[in-house]
Amino acid sequence: MKPTHHPVRILVVGEINVDFVFKGCHALPMPGKEVLADDFVMTPGSSSMICAMGLARLGNQVAFHGRLGTDASGKFCLEALQDAGIDVTSLRPDGSQRTGVTVSLSTPQDRALVTFAGAIAELRAEEIEDEWLRAADHLHVSSYYLQKALRPGCRELFARAASLGLTTSLDPGFDPEQQWESDLFDTLREVDVFLPNEQELQAITGRSDMREALALVQNGRTQTIVKRGRQGCVSVHDGQWLNVPAYAVDAIDSTGAGDSFDAGFLHAWLRDVPLLDCMRWGSACGGLSTRGIGGTTRQASTSEVLALMTDKS
Repeated sequence: MKPTHHPVRILVVGEINVDFVFKGCHALPMPGKEVLADDFVMTPGSSSMICAMGLARLGNQVAFHGRLGTDASGKFCLEALQDAGIDVTSLRPDGSQRTGVTVSLSTPQDRALVTFAGAIAELRAEEIEDEWLRAADHLHVSSYYLQKALRPGCRELFARAASLGLTTSLDPGFDPEQQWESDLFDTLREVDVFLPNEQELQAITGRSDMREALALVQNGRTQTIVKRGRQGCVSVHDGQWLNVPAYAVDAIDSTGAGDSFDAGFLHAWLRDVPLLDCMRWGSACGGLSTRGIGGTTRQASTSEVLALMTDKS
């Protein structure tokens, strides 16, 4: 049951890492070659963190659980979550682990990522206590394929959350091994909202046609919304094809835009907003996040989203 009479409480379970974003690379480097970037920034990273901070920026009550070290990167991420007003009481920095790191190389046309998983690969579903779930209305998980230790227990975690009255959502992220194994389909049977991008859904289903790909993940429960970057987003609801175009924004860097899309969509969905408008919220938040370098430097406020949607309506 979705909350309507009190602030929405969201538990995000996922990876913690710092992003080193190189913007304006004139090309992606070839082996043995060097390229120059126009700018650089160190920001909170990971799909989970970016989504959590986007949700908090929109005014939601957010708690976060993940794994991190006591190193400089871990301290940086912990402070960033705290500064965003996110509840981090469950986090226990571990001196025996190293916090994850991602290097993002961004060109005007595309981007490439290199990630050191570190503590990300150690998070397990059994760590998530029922007490934390009872304190929330919704559970969100990102980076299904990247989180190797979380993945085997992910379906049971979603089922446990649902049994305690929570709604659930999943962003699969990219599979670094590019195996795209089919256990995800079983996990989706316990998920309310599925948020892949176009390339991820094509790889998961083995279908290049969006209508065919969407049909393959229909299971009678999960609402799938496909993020298509500058082409907006699509979904199917009650047999109807829904297509929402992207909002025109002066984009600087697309890092984390899909995760900010997740935050905007879930913010609206958890308030029983009609699906088409939820997709507009996601599109607006994703677009507005590209105004700055990195995934969190220019995430949208509620007033900015409403202004953009009103101006473009």
